[in-house]
Amino acid sequence: MGNALRFLYRNCCEPTTQGSNQYQYGGVPPTATATTTTGGVSALAHDLNQYQITSQVPEGLSELVVSSKKAQAKWYTKLLKTWKEAKPAPKTPEQASKLVIQTLKHHQKADVEGLLKYYGLPLPHSLVKFELHTLPVEAKDIPDGDTLTVYVSAKDRREAPNVPKAVHVAVSQRTKARASKDYQKADVLHKNIIDAGYRVLTGSNNKDILAKKYRIRLSGIDCPESKMPYGQEAKQELIKLVQGKCLLIKVYTEDRYGRLVGDIHCNGKFIQEIMLKKGCAWHYAAYDKRPELIKWENAARAKRVGLWASPNPEKPWEWRKNKHDGN
Repeated sequence: MGNALRFLYRNCCEPTTQGSNQYQYGGVPPTATATTTTGGVSALAHDLNQYQITSQVPEGLSELVVSSKKAQAKWYTKLLKTWKEAKPAPKTPEQASKLVIQTLKHHQKADVEGLLKYYGLPLPHSLVKFELHTLPVEAKDIPDGDTLTVYVSAKDRREAPNVPKAVHVAVSQRTKARASKDYQKADVLHKNIIDAGYRVLTGSNNKDILAKKYRIRLSGIDCPESKMPYGQEAKQELIKLVQGKCLLIKVYTEDRYGRLVGDIHCNGKFIQEIMLKKGCAWHYAAYDKRPELIKWENAARAKRVGLWASPNPEKPWEWRKNKHDGN
């Protein structure tokens, strides 16, 4: 079979020790044909094996991509090489998806997404890039129902290596200025810290905390704008849910306004779920097609709660378009 094939089978298609009919990461035995119904990591590994043997790409793939089979063959050549070089080899759908996206990053978006769909792998917008663990949120940092500003301690494991030296120096100088009651100098230094994307906050023990600032857009929902009917109610609901609490934010991407787009979790609760179920938001289907989001919106519609009490509520994205506003 060759070293490369043995490598792929060993890492993705070998039977597990829990049963002769169970295969790791997708259930594709070495003799099966990978299809969209089996999907997953082992299906991709299986097809890479088959491609190395036959130089043929899967028959059904053309239904989901726009490029020719000749172009598809080039993808599989690249993917096979990347997969063999990966240490360790992908073992989860997320890992396999990231490998595909990175390997084919210069190819058409429609082709990359079609390939991921063929194997049932997460699409780019559904991959968590990183997580934020925030300090307690203040009400003043929540302008509406789907946007908020959060702060993450500069001592956080993800943040600590990235704090600029100039910020550390400014913090030290500000502390000395405040100790000598030179508040004007301290304010100037704090402005420099703020301009760098940080802020010095006061903790519960009255000690200063250097924190990184992030603007967050809740993924998958769109709340009425502040000047729209039910806009203020949506804002107050988000404040009620997160004020004074630390959040876990799973970040997917960054939008054109520089905001991080992600899922908000607070004390084990999924905030977008609550906002949708209470009729505080629309499912933002143009950017997030998760079926549970439309399910929660439909449940609120059926109960006529929140904004759905109105017989014909205006869609926020149409309101913004008419007002030539932002997203």
